[in-house]
Amino acid sequence: QVYLVESGGGLVQAGESLRLSCAASGVTFSRYTMAWFRQVPGKDREFVAAIRWGRTYYSDSVKDRFTASRDNAKPTVYLQMNSLQPEDTAVYYCAASSTVIQSALRSQQAYGYWGQGTQVTVSS
Repeated sequence: QVYLVESGGGLVQAGESLRLSCAASGVTFSRYTMAWFRQVPGKDREFVAAIRWGRTYYSDSVKDRFTASRDNAKPTVYLQMNSLQPEDTAVYYCAASSTVIQSALRSQQAYGYWGQGTQVTVSS
């Protein structure tokens, strides 16, 4: 069984930063593609970032502001979020997959394991 536990969410003002963490257990972590998605009420989960084989991928809405990284020894994946804006307000989820193909990295359906989510609220 794979367990993912997110932490680090909270309430910040526009322009401030947060770092989310996602601790994994029950997996050979280094073999997994790790991703971050976010969701606001009434909408589908939106791809934010993925990290795979040392490469990172971002949505257009967060590139240049957010940075995904991982520490395979811990094993934990991080999402450093800078210059936060009110439109970044959402529940942020960590996801994992050992089988996702390159073309599906941004698809939530490609990930079989999910954390419980952590709320990020950005006030204007």
